[in-house]
Amino acid sequence: MFSTLRSRASARGRRSDPWVMGVTSVFMVVFVTASLASPGAVGAVVDAAFVWSARWFGAYWQLLMLATFVVMTILAFSRYGRVRMGGTSSPEFGRFTWIAMIVTTLLAAGGVFWAAAEPIAHYASPPPQYADLAGGPEGAAYALAQSFVHWGFIGWAIGGALATLVMMRGVEKGMPLRPRTLLWPLMGERVRTHWIGAVADISCVIAVIAGTVGPIGFLGLQISYICSRLFGLPDTYPVQALIILGLTAVSAVSVLSGLHKGIQLLSRANVWVALALIAAIVGMASLPFVLDLFVQASVVHAQEFLPMALYGGDEQWLGYWTLFFFGWFLGFGPMMAVFFARISRGRTVRDIYVGATVVPSVVTMGWFTALGGTGIWLEQRSPGTITGPYNEDGLPAAALAILEALPLTGALGVLMVLVALIFLASTLDSMSYAISVSSMHAGEPSGLVRAFWCVGMGLAAVALLLVGDGGIQALQSFIVVTAVPVGLVMLPTLWTTHPLLREMAVEQGIVAPSRPPGEDGDGAVRERDEEPVA
Repeated sequence: MFSTLRSRASARGRRSDPWVMGVTSVFMVVFVTASLASPGAVGAVVDAAFVWSARWFGAYWQLLMLATFVVMTILAFSRYGRVRMGGTSSPEFGRFTWIAMIVTTLLAAGGVFWAAAEPIAHYASPPPQYADLAGGPEGAAYALAQSFVHWGFIGWAIGGALATLVMMRGVEKGMPLRPRTLLWPLMGERVRTHWIGAVADISCVIAVIAGTVGPIGFLGLQISYICSRLFGLPDTYPVQALIILGLTAVSAVSVLSGLHKGIQLLSRANVWVALALIAAIVGMASLPFVLDLFVQASVVHAQEFLPMALYGGDEQWLGYWTLFFFGWFLGFGPMMAVFFARISRGRTVRDIYVGATVVPSVVTMGWFTALGGTGIWLEQRSPGTITGPYNEDGLPAAALAILEALPLTGALGVLMVLVALIFLASTLDSMSYAISVSSMHAGEPSGLVRAFWCVGMGLAAVALLLVGDGGIQALQSFIVVTAVPVGLVMLPTLWTTHPLLREMAVEQGIVAPSRPPGEDGDGAVRERDEEPVA
């Protein structure tokens, strides 16, 4: 009875935002419809916008993401690192569960295939500034280090850093858990109702829809490909659609079960299944080689961190690799901040930095070393084993080639498919929550609203598969385009976070309040010494 009353009270406090829900829903429907009606024209427009965005904003994204990581690192290890966020004295989730929920938001299913394919791609065809290092041990270390730059500290810092802190402080002060709160330090309370706030919310929601629907469709294509090669299933549209619909159904059930059950259970399962896959692959390959490569790549990563992160030479290579990833992660940034802020209450600034940036980066680099390093080891033993299938069929072929070159291919294939499905189900679940929160004026979103976004993104991916690879590729390119307005929303956090943390440090007794000019230590006004008149 009491739970029913609480539920009704909570429901009465909910108010959805018709502008955000309406505009973003219409956008999703229009994009899918246009892609079905004229895929060639949509693809051409998106490609042109992609080239323009990367050319004019690429260097800005590189500097913004690097600066975000640097500023957050300085704040975390300063005296402000002890500031406790969220207005509560104890964390809501245990450390393992909290980190598992964080890691599964960005790594997702894309990380499964990119981890196998990107290191081998850079090994076979090095980045332009390291073109003379193709092949050999040194080339392997540089190839893996370049992947670390794309998927490591810079990528994770964009969500698990400044934006999360600003969001948490804003919510503590009564602001909504929405992207517009990132502009609250600049605009104050008026950002609640100002059109700039609405534009910020809509832009960020569209960015994360594109960033989620694209990988969902991509997943359907890749899992279908692997299942056809390993288990004889037909690689056809019905199979691809069933995979996506099944994934969406799992996510919808998780959504309806709530934040404390669904996302938490999926995330914990994710970690254990992924560890089983990694242990099996590395155990059947060369553990000493993989460990040695991780150490070498980490050294190169530290030495070449800035040159790799800020490289601005070959535009085509940048657009395909660095700017694509940076634009993708930047587009996810505000929604990751929404989600991280919701699950990180009660943790200190330093704790959030370590748990949401450092640990996920190290886990991701270990993941890439295990899969990509094993691929490089197999390629060195038998040239063409991995690069041949990758050059012919792309990302899923690289992952499959690694499995086919190891014993127990079928068992490993089942594990990889399971990991990919759970990873993306977790991401679809958490991003549905973040989008739903961003669509509310007040209160927690209902399970129905979250399920609407979850199912809507799944159906959009199924529809785009009718276009074939072109529809999904167009949406993946559109991910980078959506990063343009999101990058402007994220920019102010570079200089607004520090004053907020100082204010909180004073409130929590970590820093003494600054004394007004003219007062001594006990508050007495000091008299100026009069200088003798000449």
